[in-house]
Amino acid sequence: MKKSLVILTLIISFCSIKLFAQEIDTIPINTKGMSIKLKRSPLPSRQSPLNFEPVKIQPYVVNAKVNYWKTKTNVGININQAQFSDNWKGGGVNSIAVGGLLNYKAEYNKNSYSYVSEVILQYGKIKNKDQLQKKTNDRIFWDNKASFQLSKNWFFFGSVNFESQFDNGYSYKTVNGAETATLISKFMGPGYLTESIGFEYKPNKYFSTRIGTGTARQTFVLDTALYRTNPQNFGVTPGKSFRNELAFQVVSAFDKDIFKNTNLKARYAIFIPYEDIAVNRVDHRLDVAITAKINRYMNTSLTGVVLYDRDTDVKVQASQTLALGFAFTFPR
Repeated sequence: MKKSLVILTLIISFCSIKLFAQEIDTIPINTKGMSIKLKRSPLPSRQSPLNFEPVKIQPYVVNAKVNYWKTKTNVGININQAQFSDNWKGGGVNSIAVGGLLNYKAEYNKNSYSYVSEVILQYGKIKNKDQLQKKTNDRIFWDNKASFQLSKNWFFFGSVNFESQFDNGYSYKTVNGAETATLISKFMGPGYLTESIGFEYKPNKYFSTRIGTGTARQTFVLDTALYRTNPQNFGVTPGKSFRNELAFQVVSAFDKDIFKNTNLKARYAIFIPYEDIAVNRVDHRLDVAITAKINRYMNTSLTGVVLYDRDTDVKVQASQTLALGFAFTFPR
């Protein structure tokens, strides 16, 4: 054992001496005063100056155009049908309902100028057995707005919008078991054309408020005999077909996806006529639509309208629609 330890110690000592000896493998030499000449390079050297000549390169023209327009189209179709046998004890009535929606929006943006045009067309009908056909929805709305940016969130705008309905509207009564219909509205009875200029506040992409300091609204009732079945005649003097009002108008709009595949769209408008400034003469309209996407081609929607307009009725009016159907969006 002792011999092994001695041998191991000698081996380690020998290796250490060899490593130390290998560390010093050069000897410093003082080259001061020595004449040292470098070997001439065998490669040829060029003594003459270099001449650079310009080379003409044909520019590559990219045939690309900037499109400042952005468009979107939504088309929806809703169908509801129910049928019962004559001996069905649960009760019910055969019915069929069809509804359609077209929403088109075009937007132009370039530098500080922008233009937005939006069209909303809605129409629906229901037919119950042994009853008259009735409308479930009917609206024509076309809004156009041009604006110029003044600061980060403020714009100067001018807008024109038109609103009416496609089909005749009736009120229904049952007399002696028979259902009767009375005409109360129709296309361009009423029809509204509104022009407005003012300032718009737009802090983000999904919310905006228009403050129309100079607003004019024309109400059309082209059927001059409509007042016989609708005494209100939408504020137009009986026998006439036109009325003009100057007013102060505020329009707020909200359009955002509040959840995944769920969109909330709302529009509130207040119309204050300069001719008769009173609380009960102020017009209010609120439109709300919640749309949930089920899959690529189907969605469900809940829409509602709250309206107060003394030229139409002295009470608040409201409507609500729940629909399930097919929806198509272009471009996808």
